[in-house]
Order: sequence, then C-alpha cells, then structure tokens
Amino acid sequence: MSTAAPPRPPATPPRRPSSQHPLSAWRASLLAPACAAIATLCAATSVTSVVAGLAWFGYLFVAVLLIGATGLALRSLQVPTVLVGLGQLLVLLFLITGAFTTHGILLVVPGPDAFTELGNTLSAAAEQIRVGLPPVEGSQPILCLITILIGLVAVLVDTLTVAAAAPAATGLVLLCVYAVPAALSEDMLPWWTFLLGGAAFAGLLAVDGNHRHQRWRTRDAPGRSGKPGVLSAPVAVVAAAVVLGLFGGAITWVGTVGRIPFGNGGDGPGAGAGGFGIQPFTELRGMLDQGANRELFKVRGLGTDRRLLRAMTLDTYYPNKGWGIHDDGRSQQGIPITPQLPPAPGDDGAGPARRVDVEPTSWRDNWLPVYGAPRAIDGAGSGYLYDQVSGTVFTTRSEVPPSYTEYASLKEPTAQELRVTDKVDDLPPRYTQIERVDDRVRAKTDQLIAGKSNDFDRASAIWQYFTAQNGFVYDTQTAPANDADALADFILKGKRGFCEQFASAMAVMLRVANIPSRVAIGFTPGVPVNDYLSITTQDAHAWVEVYFGDKGWVTFDPTPLSDGRGITPPYLQAGGENGDQPDDTQVAPSTVQPSAAPTGVPRDTGQNAQAQDTQQTDDGTPAWVWILVYVLVGFAILATLLVVVGGILYRRRPGVTPESAPARTGLGAVLTNWLPLITTVLWVAVLGMLSSLLSWWFGLIVVLLLAALLGPSAARDVGRRRRLQEIVGHRPGAADAAWSELRAECADRGLPIPPGDTVRVAGQKLAKKHHLDDEGREGLRTVIGVVERSWYGQDGESDPTLPSAFDHLRRSLHRNAPLSWKGRLFPRSIFRNRD
Repeated sequence: MSTAAPPRPPATPPRRPSSQHPLSAWRASLLAPACAAIATLCAATSVTSVVAGLAWFGYLFVAVLLIGATGLALRSLQVPTVLVGLGQLLVLLFLITGAFTTHGILLVVPGPDAFTELGNTLSAAAEQIRVGLPPVEGSQPILCLITILIGLVAVLVDTLTVAAAAPAATGLVLLCVYAVPAALSEDMLPWWTFLLGGAAFAGLLAVDGNHRHQRWRTRDAPGRSGKPGVLSAPVAVVAAAVVLGLFGGAITWVGTVGRIPFGNGGDGPGAGAGGFGIQPFTELRGMLDQGANRELFKVRGLGTDRRLLRAMTLDTYYPNKGWGIHDDGRSQQGIPITPQLPPAPGDDGAGPARRVDVEPTSWRDNWLPVYGAPRAIDGAGSGYLYDQVSGTVFTTRSEVPPSYTEYASLKEPTAQELRVTDKVDDLPPRYTQIERVDDRVRAKTDQLIAGKSNDFDRASAIWQYFTAQNGFVYDTQTAPANDADALADFILKGKRGFCEQFASAMAVMLRVANIPSRVAIGFTPGVPVNDYLSITTQDAHAWVEVYFGDKGWVTFDPTPLSDGRGITPPYLQAGGENGDQPDDTQVAPSTVQPSAAPTGVPRDTGQNAQAQDTQQTDDGTPAWVWILVYVLVGFAILATLLVVVGGILYRRRPGVTPESAPARTGLGAVLTNWLPLITTVLWVAVLGMLSSLLSWWFGLIVVLLLAALLGPSAARDVGRRRRLQEIVGHRPGAADAAWSELRAECADRGLPIPPGDTVRVAGQKLAKKHHLDDEGREGLRTVIGVVERSWYGQDGESDPTLPSAFDHLRRSLHRNAPLSWKGRLFPRSIFRNRD
C-alpha cells in the first residue's frame, strides 16, 4: 500500500531587495520632489492678489529650489526622514538670514543679532498687514514673511509627497495656501491661479498613481492593460473639481472673495484695485524700503510755495519701539466734514485761506492728507471726519478718495512770536506724557536746553542737535544695535537712520523737556510736473510738530535732507534772533548732510554718484548686468531649442539616437556632442546672475549648488560622448573606449564589472544581471570579440561592425535596465572609474 507524499509547503517568494522596493525607488526619483516643488509654486501664485509686483516669486522660486535640492541630496545619501526635514529647515533658515538680515555669521548663519533683526522685520510685516489693504507693497518685511511661510509649506509638501509617499495629503496644505489670500483680498482671486494649482496637483496625483500601479505585484500597469481610466482617474477628478470651482465661484462669489475680519470693502472709485497707504507707526530701528516709485497725488494751487502734506499724527510713545496712535486709533473721534470746519489750534480765522486742489492717483487709506490748518474741504464725500485735536481727516475704512479741494491757513509765525507765546492748557494729557526714557537721554536733553528761557529756544536747541557735526547721518538703514535701549542707541551711539528715527528721537526729547509734541506722517512737497506738483511714494516722510499755545502746532523737521525735498521754515533759518546755538551744534540740519536721500537708496556723491546715475537702472542694478542676463537668456533659449529640435529629428529616424548617430566633424560634431552641456552651463549662469542681483554670495551659493547637483552627470556625459565619438569614428582606441564605456554603464546601474574578471566572464554576468534581450546579447558578443582581437590579436585595424553592435548593446541596456534619476544625477562611474 503506497502512501501519498506529504504536501510540499508553498515556496516562499524571494524577498525583493530594499533598493528595488517601489517606495525606495519613489524616494530616490527626481520626479517626485520636482512635482512637489511645482505644485507648491503654482499654489503660491495666489499671493498675486495680496502682494503687488512679482519680486516675491523670485524669492519663492529660489527657496523652493533649495528645499527640493536639499531633500534630494540628503535622501540620495539615505539620511533618515527626520534629519532630511531638519536639513531643509536649516537651509531655509540660512536663506532667510542671508537675504533679509545683515548680521549673519558668514552672512548666512544666524546669530543673536540676526534673530533680533529678523524679529523686527517680521514685526514690521505684521504691522504692514494690519494697517494696509491688499495688494500691499512688496517690501522687505513682506517678502521675508512670504518666503518663510511658503518655505515651510514647501518642506511639508516635499515630506508628504516623497518621504510619506502620500501626495494626496498635500491637497489640504495647498488649499490652505489659497485660503489666506482669499480671506484677505477684497476681490476674486485670479482664475489662472486655480488653474495652475489644479493642474499641478493633478500632475502630482497622476505621477503617484503611475508609481503605485506600474509594477503592483505581477500585474500589468493600468495604462498597459487596456484600462487607462485607472491612471487618469485622479486627473479627471481634479480637473472636474477645478472646473466646478471656477464656474461655481463665478456664479456665487463664494470661496474666492475675502474680507479683512470686521472690515468693509471700499465701494468708491477704484475700490478693490489696491493702492498705497502708510502705517500709523514709527520704528526706532529698521530699514527703509519704499518699493517701486508710484505717483500718489497731483497738487495744484501751491505755486512755488513748498509745504509738507500731513496725513496723520502720532501722539503716543511706546518705549523701545516707536510712536503710534493712542489706543491704536480706536478712541479717535471727529466731526463730519461740513462747509465750515472748526478752527484748528493756532488759527484765529484771520487772514486769507489758500485753495489747494488735490487729485489722488494711487492713494488708498483711512487718512485724507491735508496742508496746514484746514478751514474747509470740498469734494471728499460724506464719510470723512475731522479731528480738530490731531489735525487729521479720516474715515472708518480704507478707500480711494475722489479729488478734493482744501481751503487752509498756511500762515507761519516768526521766531520772535514763538518765543512769547501764551501757554494754553487745552491739550489732552497724552501730548505731554512720556515714560520709561533712558536716564542718558534725559541727561543729554537737559544738557542741550540748559540756559534756554523759552520753549522755542529749547525746541530749536534739540532740533539743531541732529546734524552731521554731531555725527548724525541719513541712511536707509539704522546702525547695528549697540545698546539694549533703541532710543539711547540712536541718539548717543548709532546716530544713523532715516526720518522715522530722527522724528521719533526729537519728539521724545521734547517731551522730556516738558514741551508738547507729536510725530507727523505725510509727504515732502514733491516735484513740479507741468502745472502741478507730483507727490510719489518716495516723498513719504515723518517730522515733528511742536505745540506753542495760541500759535498752535509748528513744524520742526530734524531729518538732514539735502536733495531738495527738505524744508527749513523761516522761523528756523536764522537759528534764533541772537544767532546763539548749543555748544556742540553749528548749522541747521537741513543744510549740512550731502549724502541724504529719502528715496530708498543712499545717494553717493561726486563721480561715483554720476556713474551710478548713468549706468544703473531704476532698481539700482547696473545696466551691464541686465544686458549680460538678457544675452545669456537669449543664448540659453536658442541652445535649448536646438537641443529639442535635434532630439525630435533623431526620434523620427528609426533606430537612431543622438548618442548613436554617425560620427560628425567640425561644427556638426560640436553641436551634436557638446550642445546639451553648453545649454546646461548657460542656464546655470542665468540662474546665478539672477540670484546675484539679490546678493553676490547668494548667486555664488546657487551656482555651487547647481554645479554640485548637475556636475557629476555633466562630467559623465562628457566622458560618454568622447568614447562614443572614438567608437563611431573607427579610431585606433575604439575597442578600449567601448570596453570603458561598457564598464561605466554597468557601474552606473550598481553592478560594476570586477577588475579581475576576463572579458568573457564579465560579458556573461552582464547579460544575466541586466536581462539583455536577443539584440543586446548579439551586440555584446560582437563587442567582446572586437575587444579580444584588439587586446590579444595582431590586427590593429578597427572593426566596422563595432559602432552598430555597441549601439544595439546600449539600447538593450536602456530598455531592460533603465537608469534611475539618482543614477543619472550622481553616476557611480564618475566616483569609481577614471578612464
């Protein structure tokens, strides 16, 4: 009786090497981080609705590029996911430090001073967002904030896409990127931002679907099994969602219309079109960035009379920060504008009123700028209020005002009248209150006003202190912090800054001297254009107004301007009736500083200034730099077109690739073999030049990073083309070149040929491990025969069959053992072979 053999246990399927695991291949591919970066940048285009200009996109492009490249490099070294994320955050921090601070160690490594400066920059950005209306000017603080936020989004999207292999989860993150501009903008977000974002997200899902289904167990890929709908389903879903979202938004205006919380959109002329506004705050430290120059007002009626245009006044000093409005303006009150306004302090109604016609062109704010002491305002609309105490005209919401006419008293008192003014105690206490002022500032104030018998002489002594003789310099950036107290640092040590610092410091010293004072924010007189004065964003200014009882508020401007924009009133031009001045001051501030310029860029003198005026563009960049960039871009585009057209032509020739084309000589050989490398070098140079416009070291970092990323593959391509030219040219070393290139191809695929193997043994391993097909095996036999005859035979002539046989072998390798993106970017043969 026979017994049945026991059933054989099922064979355990062989374990797939970790290097061939689909998730490992996904993480090592270049396609995944590239799609993540493109999706992030496309979603970031929604920023166009809240930030003016396109400067922000350059910062975001560089930040996303650095983050993606860092992740790709670290993952290629098999660094743990947590450390990859930390490395990306570190690179982002280096970028922020180098681009937006001036105190980084080695320019990019943040230290305590850099973190302090960065905190001040972000505070300025928050304040600009709080008081401005979109689209706000792309100032340095705003650019810094956007770069940080989108950089963090890029890190998160890259991690979810590549490390977690969950690109679908990035949809919520990218949706949040759209949600913020939609909540802040008063208008519909541009439709094309949704189209770009939806297309990029669909591409990301499509790439992920292709990766998941292409080799799932032993099944065919969905696209190859006659069911392309499986692969295209994510694309169809996202496309349908984008279409429904666009048409639904167009019909209902829901989802893409935003409002500032508790705010109202303007409904006047130009509402929703954006405009320029100014923030009701001054800072004791920081950098002046007025952005692109834009005309704000056209003023008629002043003739040759030069006057400051006041928009608002600041009555409260915040220690170690700056000046602002009491209670953030929530308690400010006013009366509706009527044909007859109540008299301003110091205006008794006597004397003529000057008619001034103001035409706003790009102004959008709560404040309606006025000259002198307003007596009547026509044409401004019914929503504006007049505050007699602060001397300002305002409305409860930011809007674009219509053209208006002001009738104002522009009378100015004399120095003698100011010395004998009668004190009037009708001011609110906030105009005299001052707290937490450094004792050194108080001592300096007492020293300046010592021996002065009236408020005007005391105020003049303080005003005359801010001169070049005392070390003060006008600059668009304050001096590096040398003291914990920002006010004392500016007055006693740094002595460098722009109008905000000068006005803030003088107003504090006046209150220390028990003189009522406030900081006024507005504009310098502007420049004559045809029949009007043109006031632009470059005219934005801050000065001090001092209260002299029955003479009202009087202007003192301590900022040393010498480019024609500054004003020295008649009562200050003589420096006092007897000409006496403080011991450490000699001249009035507005007549000494030769290099001041309230234009956002420090003005040079002499020949250097003339050279800059003739050789620089509007943004301060030398013209030759832009010419060079344009030339490089033109050549790069031309070279790219040649490469693309050449590739298309070769693809139309069956069985021929650019590398396996017949040998060429002269210019044809140069174009065929070196044009791709030349194209890559040109684009690297273009990116480096554009990055250097931000900073030379930043451009150097970009070039070095691109060189490290593309250099190995470029070197491998040069070696490959050199060997292929020897082969197809039937040169004496063709057999050696073929064997060297074959060893390099195997090394790039992670299976190098050991040096001790014979040609035939190596050929057998190669055919087996790389799964060569019949065409490839036939080509391999021919190549081995040629190599053996070259090495061991007596015939030194080249074999005419070698080029076609080697081409068949290479094409078989590409079909059956394709290179990964990691293998292409960082070929192992470069680091192992030197032949």
